[in-house]
Amino acid sequence: MSPSEGSVTGTDDGPAPRHRRELAATLVLCGLAGAVALSASAQRWLQVTITRQPPLPPATAAVTGGQAAPLVPACGLLLLAAALALIAVRGPGRLLVGLLVAVAGGVLGLSGVRALTGGLDAAAARADVVGIADARVTGAVVAGWPALTVLAGVLAVLAGLLAVVRGRRWPGMGRRYERTGPGTVPAGASRSRPARPETAEDRHQAAWRALDRGEDPTTDPDAGRTA
Repeated sequence: MSPSEGSVTGTDDGPAPRHRRELAATLVLCGLAGAVALSASAQRWLQVTITRQPPLPPATAAVTGGQAAPLVPACGLLLLAAALALIAVRGPGRLLVGLLVAVAGGVLGLSGVRALTGGLDAAAARADVVGIADARVTGAVVAGWPALTVLAGVLAVLAGLLAVVRGRRWPGMGRRYERTGPGTVPAGASRSRPARPETAEDRHQAAWRALDRGEDPTTDPDAGRTA
């Protein structure tokens, strides 16, 4: 194999495609974690039973994830925004976004674990949640959604750590998204375009435009100019 063939093969299997795959995987993990967190926060995490004094029958109420753990929907929104920010920023900015993603994942994981280990008893006992005071309140955790929140937290932590460790090598937003100056040629546009030869029709049109302006097209435009 010649040296030129080896260099071509090395370029095809070089680091740039791997970096793009790492970035894509991180964006998928971050977006998926945020979507799961938002979805779980809108679901019922706790089924509350209120036992009242006879002859009043027992009453039931539901506590959603957003009510029991308000940080869960906030972290979900943060993760979705961070997925976009990872594309737009580079260098230290990407490192900061990765740290925020990892912290949000930790908060999600702790919120889910807290719900699964009985940490929602205080939420069940609050009168502002169940709407009734001076009653015996018991709660049964609906474990599925808190467990999914823990999973979303794990995915977010993985995405954040990957961005912190590998993010500096990833590509950023393309030049076509950058603001261009007055003399900047847009991406994808031709930088030079060959001039079309002037035809008789062009000269004829130019003469009529000169007459419209009150000028004599038969005279030298440089005539009469002073140095």
